Amino acid sequence: MRNWPLFRLRLTTPRLELRLPSLDDLDDLGDRAAEGVHDPDVMPFVFPWTHGEPADRARTTVQYHFRAWGEWSPESWKCPFVVVFEGQVVGTQELAGTDFGVTREVFSGSWLGRRFHGMGIGTEMRAAVLHLAFHGLGARYATSGAFTDNPASLAISRKLGYAADGVQVHNRLGEPAETLRLRLSRDDWTTPAGFLIHDLEPCLPLFGVSRTA
Repeated sequence: MRNWPLFRLRLTTPRLELRLPSLDDLDDLGDRAAEGVHDPDVMPFVFPWTHGEPADRARTTVQYHFRAWGEWSPESWKCPFVVVFEGQVVGTQELAGTDFGVTREVFSGSWLGRRFHGMGIGTEMRAAVLHLAFHGLGARYATSGAFTDNPASLAISRKLGYAADGVQVHNRLGEPAETLRLRLSRDDWTTPAGFLIHDLEPCLPLFGVSRTA
């Protein structure tokens, strides 16, 4: 689309492609959500969207992306990519910013279809959006967070160089649960080999970034 260049934005890594989803991609992503994202005995999300029935999880997934596109502004944006591995949509990786043109700070979140866990995909897709943030958009900091009983997510953050940035308590299914906040500085980031950004230039104003930033 000429008036929404984000649909041409792509991130590629040695094994993955990240892109804003087509309608077919959203169907596939909904299928991954319906199949399951995590062990049913745990809840890694502050908002427990994965507790619904499979069809509800699929529909909620599709609606989330429509809402992110519709509410996008340079002052407040969420960019949820689908992650494609060996030709198949396997999950989603989001990068978000509020007043990014001033703060130069981004937040990331993600989920991966359960049957694709343990393959290193989670680390690679997070590294892809960090490359976009630091190299493409000129971010100074990237933040993330995970419940303290979510070792897989915390391991990815440690592997990529994040440092602890405090603790926050959330209401998780009616019980208090601690989230570990995490922060990564551009000075502490080195992009791995083979990570590329495609067709970013026309998208920069939508991220609140000038072409001369």
